[in-house]
Amino acid sequence: MPALGMSHVAFCVRDMEKSLAFYQEALGFRVLQDRRQETTTGGLPHVYKHRRATRRQVTLAYGEGDARPQLVMTEHPGEPPDGAPIKLDQIGISHLSFTVPSVAQLTQQLLAKGYHTAGPPDAFQDQAGRVRTVFFFDPDGILVQFDEGSGG
Repeated sequence: MPALGMSHVAFCVRDMEKSLAFYQEALGFRVLQDRRQETTTGGLPHVYKHRRATRRQVTLAYGEGDARPQLVMTEHPGEPPDGAPIKLDQIGISHLSFTVPSVAQLTQQLLAKGYHTAGPPDAFQDQAGRVRTVFFFDPDGILVQFDEGSGG
């Protein structure tokens, strides 16, 4: 059966407020849903590495309506997260990537807000000296790529 589209990308965060600030400031994402859920019953205990009591799950979208794919961030209040973000050469989802109108402008905005690129900012310049793609770390160290384009 063919897929009809991608509904969401989900990831766990250490500090929901810091992560929300990044994705809202960097990309203008907006919160569609913010809920708490018990994680000890149903199917959830089977998809967790560690037993968790509850989770806070925030669904974010960009643009108008409920644009897809959405980002779904999960935090486990009062419980430390497990693991570390991976790099491009490791098994698993290595990064998120977004198209923006101006990578150079976004890079300057995010650097001014204290966010960090994955390497020196000038390392991402092409042969003409322009930055058309860049990788930043989100508050949890997850790689987030920004590519220049129209998004179409």
